[in-house]
Amino acid sequence: MAVFIEVKDLSLEFDGVKVLKDINLSINEGEVLGILGRSGSGKTVLMHVLRGVEEYEGISGSVIYHLARCEKCGHIEPPSKTGEECPACGGDTLKPFDADFVKMPLHDPKRKDITKRIAIMLQRTFALYGDDRVIANVVNSLTEIGVSSEDALSKAVDLLEKVQLSHRMMHVARDLSGGEKQRVVLARQLVRDPMLLIADEPTGTLDPRTAKVVHDVIEKAVRDYNMTMVITSHWSDVVEDLADKAIILEDGAIVSEGDPADISKEFMQRVCSVDKSCEVEIGDPLIRVDNLVKKYISVSRGVVYAVDDISFEVKESEIFGLAGTSGAGKTTTSEILMGIVQPTSGEVQVRVGDEWIDMKKPGPECRGRALQYMGILHQEYGLYNHRTIIDNLTESIGIDLPYELAVRKAINTLMSTGFTEEKAKSILSKMSDEISEGERHRVALAQILMKEPVIVVMDEPTGTMDPITKKDVTRSILTAREKMGDTFIIVSHDMDFLQEICDRVALMRSGKIVDVGDPDIVLSQLTEEERLEAATES
Repeated sequence: MAVFIEVKDLSLEFDGVKVLKDINLSINEGEVLGILGRSGSGKTVLMHVLRGVEEYEGISGSVIYHLARCEKCGHIEPPSKTGEECPACGGDTLKPFDADFVKMPLHDPKRKDITKRIAIMLQRTFALYGDDRVIANVVNSLTEIGVSSEDALSKAVDLLEKVQLSHRMMHVARDLSGGEKQRVVLARQLVRDPMLLIADEPTGTLDPRTAKVVHDVIEKAVRDYNMTMVITSHWSDVVEDLADKAIILEDGAIVSEGDPADISKEFMQRVCSVDKSCEVEIGDPLIRVDNLVKKYISVSRGVVYAVDDISFEVKESEIFGLAGTSGAGKTTTSEILMGIVQPTSGEVQVRVGDEWIDMKKPGPECRGRALQYMGILHQEYGLYNHRTIIDNLTESIGIDLPYELAVRKAINTLMSTGFTEEKAKSILSKMSDEISEGERHRVALAQILMKEPVIVVMDEPTGTMDPITKKDVTRSILTAREKMGDTFIIVSHDMDFLQEICDRVALMRSGKIVDVGDPDIVLSQLTEEERLEAATES
């Protein structure tokens, strides 16, 4: 098997911070390389360097593509095609050709000939014409490379069949699910008959069932088109199933390389050990809920008790979970705690200093006084994409400090969510879409912590996250609690997450609290139906 890509002593730094460190790697033609690593480990940066459409100032080493090239028309093929007749012009045999993306200028036509044969799938950037139908998206890609309108429609249908999406060809692209959009992206990439597919977390935001469909389609496309592939994934079993060999990236360096099954196992051992037993002393009660009721009047159902006579306490520096499936009452309870929803009856009190505040009473000396020490992180948290991270942590949320003090406070806050000091400094000037999903979640938490809350309510913080990003979220919460002593209330249907992170959990069912206490004991009372529903929601 011919060597296709050689990476030698590759290093890359931004603003004095090394994000890739002496990478040495060989990828054979037709091989699938899996890359595993935590958020911020350098996976995405490495993928972009391999793609070759960007120029980097602080780069050194080599990224050499071994290829076969037609000297007459410039057509590029993988190295095994050397000596064969050019399939594009038929006028010459393909000659051996090496290209180093580190040394070759970005505007070199030969480099562009290579990058045209490289396909890429990203985690969130779907690169579709949202208002056009699915079939039109693929037809547009075909006509862009010179396929006649007569032939383009038939070929587009063939490609949509290959990605198992012929049943959606007349749908408007923006109305598709995330998994369906990724398959349209793949169909558009296959138009160019790629020799290399770079798949950077292509299913990172999808649920496991949808992710499997996309992975199966990608695997079939790689096999049918005889492509080489480099794929990153937080799902270690994806790398284990798809890859021929795998590496682990950690802090910009390759720390392990070998058989995908062995590497996946090692990676999970590295990332899945989360220590909840850090030295945090749980204090006195900070929130008291007594006989809380919230009822609504429904035309079809009559009186509906969203919250039905519940009582519990949350203690200072505790991580307290509100567990339950959809409709159990946990979100309504959290909204009452935050003063968003007024209860029908019962008491909610929050301690500020030594004074207990009645959350039912509005005004700056009552509920308003407590709320200035409370923060909420919603499931669909939003960073300002057009602002830098430092702006997201200061001006954008109304924090007006001298710049040097703002930077110092931002770095310390980011460190409290699990960033190293070096990493925190390096992301301050970046836009939010330039960092990974796990890093964005930590920045969103830091956004809340910048306002110095005592109580943080987190609504479904893991959503449909993959297991590794969930571990990052777990660490960020534990680190923030350890460094700042804040109290966390976690509202979630993700029972595994609650079991791992919480000191105590309240299990809710039909508006009532079934039990409060040790997560293992309380969550063991879930019914099979509740476990199945919770898993589906996750």
